[in-house]
Amino acid sequence: MSRLQAEHLYKVFGRRPEEAIQRLEGGADRDELRADGTTAAVIDASFTVEPGQIFVVMGLSGSGKSTLLRMLNGLLDPTAGRVLFDGQDLTALTAGELRAVRSRKISMVFQHFALFPHRSVLENAGYGLEVQGVPRAEREHRATEALALAGLAGWENSWPDELSGGMQQRVGLARALATDADLLLMDESFSALDPLIRRDMQDQLLQLQKTLKKTIVFITHDLNEAMRLGDRIAVMRDGRIVQMGTAEDILVTPANDYVASFTQDVDRSRVLTAGAIMADAAPDAAPGTAPGGSSGEGPDGASARDVLAAAPAVVPADTPIIELFTPCSTSESPVAVVDDRGSLIGVVPRSRLLAVLGEPMTPSAAPAAARTARTTDADADDQGVAKAVARA
Repeated sequence: MSRLQAEHLYKVFGRRPEEAIQRLEGGADRDELRADGTTAAVIDASFTVEPGQIFVVMGLSGSGKSTLLRMLNGLLDPTAGRVLFDGQDLTALTAGELRAVRSRKISMVFQHFALFPHRSVLENAGYGLEVQGVPRAEREHRATEALALAGLAGWENSWPDELSGGMQQRVGLARALATDADLLLMDESFSALDPLIRRDMQDQLLQLQKTLKKTIVFITHDLNEAMRLGDRIAVMRDGRIVQMGTAEDILVTPANDYVASFTQDVDRSRVLTAGAIMADAAPDAAPGTAPGGSSGEGPDGASARDVLAAAPAVVPADTPIIELFTPCSTSESPVAVVDDRGSLIGVVPRSRLLAVLGEPMTPSAAPAAARTARTTDADADDQGVAKAVARA
């Protein structure tokens, strides 16, 4: 079962919202409703979030992403549609029942820290537990553990104004972690931070996620942040989700020109992975054979063992392609891609690497680029590799 499900969510502000939904379903757009004094903030949004997944909602200001987030935990009632959390319909709960769910199962990390200046770091981190009625000794223990996870061990007795912006945001993250909530909602949580601190917080979140495996919905207007953090990404425009998929899906096959305009400045060498661009090892080798395994000879007499032995590098599937530039530029043989057991699952020839580093994708260009990326017969020359490395 999915941890979180949003089903046909609408949020309309203004007069006669039900009538506005009917008009939207009939093809009316936001501007037509706005002329009548009605604002459609979210229009027919549906998605699922699996346990342990980081689901990123990305869009510019006014796209509806923050409104959507607030409907997920009941801070805003949907005009239509429903939200299911572990199969429970949150939109059908009473106010008291919803407060209980929010206090124990759903935590939120805000953009502007939301710390109490008159409370210590430890007291701020334990505030959610205090609201739950957890005894003081237990909440201090759990808050101390959460602060340590967030990298703030030793700062428990400090005051918020003694901390940098990044450290204050870590306190907000620790407060969410201390409640051991199943779902974290993060609304532009790192956008108020300086770029270096922001990247550090992204690293911190990804490291925590490896251990805690929380289910996270993360709101951002920054596509680079979305692609770095998101297992899946939803792109919003004018209240609607216009594309949903992995970072690689959105980067390589944008759904429309609006999405393509976002991706044109993304460093695809740090987003795409070896597994995403690899070619089949056949016919030159039989895939699925570990270095010490059977020969598994293919039609041309080459085995997976031969491919692995000749490869300038052997990398796991999740390796960013930026790490393939050097081995691809120093050898005619393709880089070998292996699974968790060390078995060959594909190869990345030089020509394939260069093909995916071409011009930014547009909806019309994406299919052609995908066909080009599948071509592995001829390698590009070393000069072309050098240019690609310089551009990345």
